Amino acid sequence: MKITDIITKELKNLHKSNTFKLETPLQGPQGGVVRVQDSDVVMLASNNYLGLSDHPVVKEAAIEGIRKYGYGVASVRFICGTQDIHLELEKKISDFVGCEDTILFSSCFAANEGFFPSLTNEKLGFDSYKDVLYSDRLNHASIIDGQRLCKSDTTVKRIYNHADTDHLEQLLEEDKNKDYRFKIIATDGVFSMEGDLAPLPKLVELAREFNAMLFVDDSHALGVCGETGHGTPEEMGVFGKIDVLTGTLGKAIGGAAGGYISANKDLIEYLRQKSRPYTFSNSLPPSIVFGAMAAFDLLTKDRSIVDTLHKNTAYFRKEIKNLGFTIIEGTHPIVAIILGEASIATEMSKELLHKGVYIKGLWFPVVPRGEARLRAQISAALSRNDLDRALEAFEQTGKKIGVI
Repeated sequence: MKITDIITKELKNLHKSNTFKLETPLQGPQGGVVRVQDSDVVMLASNNYLGLSDHPVVKEAAIEGIRKYGYGVASVRFICGTQDIHLELEKKISDFVGCEDTILFSSCFAANEGFFPSLTNEKLGFDSYKDVLYSDRLNHASIIDGQRLCKSDTTVKRIYNHADTDHLEQLLEEDKNKDYRFKIIATDGVFSMEGDLAPLPKLVELAREFNAMLFVDDSHALGVCGETGHGTPEEMGVFGKIDVLTGTLGKAIGGAAGGYISANKDLIEYLRQKSRPYTFSNSLPPSIVFGAMAAFDLLTKDRSIVDTLHKNTAYFRKEIKNLGFTIIEGTHPIVAIILGEASIATEMSKELLHKGVYIKGLWFPVVPRGEARLRAQISAALSRNDLDRALEAFEQTGKKIGVI
């Protein structure tokens, strides 16, 4: 059978099972309300948590970046792709997340892929060695793929049950007397499909007790969690105690592109030498660098943005439950509305769009089988009227489909 025939058959199966992922184009900028199919609809599917994607200050900063530094650098960092603004943004991120230094990447996916193999695949003076990675079962695909790039003959991979520190401790105890060179505990700060937070205080404790490095991807927490938006470490009371923090500029911080790794100075300098996605990818363009710096400045100066996000989240979580929907409990703006079957999630997503609400269904393999869901993501850009309009559509659609 030809490759094209196999692919065509698989596409037909996706359509038949009602699990084909449709792309719905926006007819304008990202925001609390967006233009889709010539109608204004409430956006509940975006990572634009702080509403900064179309903020006038961020947009003007991006334009200023092009005026002053051009459209792009046409180079990687170590050749001629480092502008002083890249160093300025790295310093701003370091201060914000409570680390000594930061290295920029094209995305957090690239950052996570660049981190693990940069450490485990290098001999670093060892003729023979073994490293071990302890990874939460529900970690993001970028962490999983980064760990897949580690050589199997020198890297042991241990998966612990989701947010289960007892299970993690059991694995650490089992390995206590093994002569591992590196021990790395890896977790999301906020798990993107559930909206729940990692148990960071206990993870910090276990990392110290067993001489392990704690790695946290805080992409969905930066600008979101904590009283002032400084992320999961602030929310959980361990700010400044995480060994390695990765994150994105493509969600709350303006929503464009870019990622980073923050850690101690020596580790960051090492990654500048060894991380392949950093070494072989173009630098972030000036427009994104300027826009991200403006977003951080807004977040630092105006606490009301984070307050609005937290209030909107609490309101939506309360009211969607009152309608009779089952959600995963928590405080994060990611609100997982559990429906069970992929076909139901797809049908409900389509019906909600007709009623003026943009939201997407998620199903296996993104989430476990039988746990298909709609993932609502709340934003500071949403007004109370927007939220009420969305809730009314949920009520009508839920009753029509028989979910509530």
